[in-house]
Amino acid sequence: MNMFKVDFEQFGYMFTFWTFTLCLAVIVWTPVEGQSEVIGSAQPIITSPGDDVILPCHLDPEFNVQGQTVEWSKPDLKPDPSDRLSRVEYVHLYRNRREVPDMKIPAYLSRTELFTDELERGNISLKIMNVTLADEGRYRCLVPKLKSRVKFAIVRLVIVEPNFDETWTTETPLHLQTPDLKDEMDVKGGCYSPRALISGVVIGCILLIFGGLVGGYLFKQRRQKPNHPKYDIVVSKSPSV
Repeated sequence: MNMFKVDFEQFGYMFTFWTFTLCLAVIVWTPVEGQSEVIGSAQPIITSPGDDVILPCHLDPEFNVQGQTVEWSKPDLKPDPSDRLSRVEYVHLYRNRREVPDMKIPAYLSRTELFTDELERGNISLKIMNVTLADEGRYRCLVPKLKSRVKFAIVRLVIVEPNFDETWTTETPLHLQTPDLKDEMDVKGGCYSPRALISGVVIGCILLIFGGLVGGYLFKQRRQKPNHPKYDIVVSKSPSV
């Protein structure tokens, strides 16, 4: 019975230790407030052939990317089989504070541009001019050297004919202007507050650790509680007269 109490007490201490370790790991891997993340559009961008369109993408909170590399590519586009190096071609590549056209997909030459005067505000949206049906698809915006867990976002471009059902344009308006950098929607379309998330994790960890310590203390007190000796009751008989 005593061995059971000792093992259970050790289990309580081990539970507290591993709970603390798990909570610490969660806190470390939780996005830190103020860390910039790449944010794209949660809705597809709709346009028609021949129009100019803007694929919205920005960093939140704002972060100056003038000295960073910004890559726009089409992740669903397979490399050229004739290229033995399987080099990645970009829709638009910004490096060393300028555009690099040498690694650009030929179909996008002279048709794409960034808002270079807004890079210091974290606006990395891409403008595509004179779009064609071949431009439809998913686009990936990537800042490879950004110190963040969210370095890229996916934006989907849909090309429709001008006489297409007008419900597309009423429900999802065309993005033909620079997107608002105050938009807090992430690439999956959800919102969250890093401060609230971290606070919830910390409070949960404190409660778990406190519960483990209290449980261990109670078992320790129970183990150290002295056992009262049992006294045999002796009934003395009066001497017979």
